[in-house]
Amino acid sequence: MSRLNRRRFLIYGSATIGTSIFLKACANESPSSTNSPSPTSANSPSASPVAASGDKIKIGILHSLSGTMAISEKSVVDAEKLAIKEINANGGVLGKQIEAIVEDGASNWDTFREKATKLIDQDKVAVVFGCWTSASRKNVKPVFESKDHMLWYPVQYEGQECSKNIFYTGAAPNQQIEPSVDWLLKNKGKEFFLVGSDYVFPRTANTIIKAQLEALGAKTVGEDYLPLGNTEVTPIVTKIKQQLPNGGVIYNTLNGDSNVAFFKQLKGAGLTPDKYPSMSVSIAEEEVKAIGVEYLKGHYAAWNYFQTVDTPANKKFVEAFKKEYGAERVTNDPMEAAYIAVYLWKQAVEKAGSVDLAKVRAAAYGQTIDAPEGKVTVSPNHHISKVVRIGQVRDDGLFDIVYATPAPVEPVPWNQFVKETKGYACDWSDPAKGGKYKKA
Repeated sequence: MSRLNRRRFLIYGSATIGTSIFLKACANESPSSTNSPSPTSANSPSASPVAASGDKIKIGILHSLSGTMAISEKSVVDAEKLAIKEINANGGVLGKQIEAIVEDGASNWDTFREKATKLIDQDKVAVVFGCWTSASRKNVKPVFESKDHMLWYPVQYEGQECSKNIFYTGAAPNQQIEPSVDWLLKNKGKEFFLVGSDYVFPRTANTIIKAQLEALGAKTVGEDYLPLGNTEVTPIVTKIKQQLPNGGVIYNTLNGDSNVAFFKQLKGAGLTPDKYPSMSVSIAEEEVKAIGVEYLKGHYAAWNYFQTVDTPANKKFVEAFKKEYGAERVTNDPMEAAYIAVYLWKQAVEKAGSVDLAKVRAAAYGQTIDAPEGKVTVSPNHHISKVVRIGQVRDDGLFDIVYATPAPVEPVPWNQFVKETKGYACDWSDPAKGGKYKKA
C-alpha cells in the first residue's frame, strides 16, 4: 500500500531520494454470498444520484501527490488506477465505467480533510479510496462519519479503531505486529529496543508491543522517537548500543527519511543484522530500493504481501503492474491492499445492485477474492482476513519469505493485549454491537 510508510515508511514510486522521500484482474469477480443485514432504504442521505449518473460512476482517490508522502502514495494511486482500468476494460460496474476524481492530500492532514469534503459535497463521488498515514485517516474520519460516506483505507495501521464508514484493507495489529513479535521471540531474542516516528501509529503500535512483551515474559530495554522526517538518529543508535551491548532485537516503526539515516548509521556503527536484527513494519520493496540494499540486507519486515508471494494471482498482478508502469517498478503491500480494495468495492456494488452507501456497506460483508496475497474475505468489522508473512531482505532488494501463517488470520481491531480494549470487538452487521462491544 510502497515506500517509506502508514503509518509507516511510506514511499511507493519510482522517484529518486530527496528531501521529500519517504515520510503502507487478479480478483475472482463472483461476489460471495454472505449473511448480511437487509439493506437500508435507498433514500439514505448519503446515496448520491450524481455519483452514478449517465454511463459513469464517479469515485474519489485521495492520496498525497506532493510533499513528503508523495513517493509512497503515488504508487498506491498507480495501483488503484490499474484496478480501475482493468474493471473498465471488463465492462465496468453495473454496466457503467468508473470515473476517478483524483485529489492531492499534499502530505498535509488538514488538506486531506478539505479534499475529502470536496469529493463528497461537490463531486458527489460514490466512494473514496485514500490516505496513508494514520494522521491523515484520523483527520478525514470525522468527515466520512458526519456525512455517512465511505472510505477504503489500504495501509496497515495501529488498530484501536473500527469505523462504520471506513473499510480497512491493510493489516490490523494482530495481522502484522503481534505475529512478528511472536516470531522474533521464538527466533531472535527476548530483549527489544523500540524506535519509531513520533505520531499516532508508532506510539500506539509500541504500546501494544510493550504489553505483548510483558505478557510473554520478554523485556523492552528502551524506547525512543523522532519527529516525522527527522534524520538525527545518532542519539538513538547510541542508546541501542548502550541498552543492548551484546545484541538484541530492534523493532522499527520509523517512517520517511528517518529510515534512510537510521539504517545507514546502524551499519556504520557495526549493528549488523546477525546480532541486531531489525523488524520493520513500514519498509517494503520500494523503501529497500530507495535506501540501498547494502544497508538493509539481512533485516526483516512484516507484511501480508510481498512481491515474491508465489500465487497465480500475484504473478498476474505483478506482470500487469510492470506492463502498465515499467519493468523497473516494484509492487508492495499497501499497493496490493489498495488494488484489491477497488475490486472488493466493485463486488459489493454489484451485489447491492446500487451505489447506495448503506446497501454497499451491507453487501461488502463476506465478499471474497483470490487476491495477490491469497484469499481475503471482508469481515463485518470492516477489516479483511489476511495471511501474515515475514520477509528477509535479500541481495536483489526483494524479500525471501521466511514465515507465513498456514491460513488467513481473522482481523481483531481492538487489541487484546492492551488492558483498556481487552475483550472488546466490532460488528457492524449487528446494530446492537456496532463499532465496540464487550464480548460475552
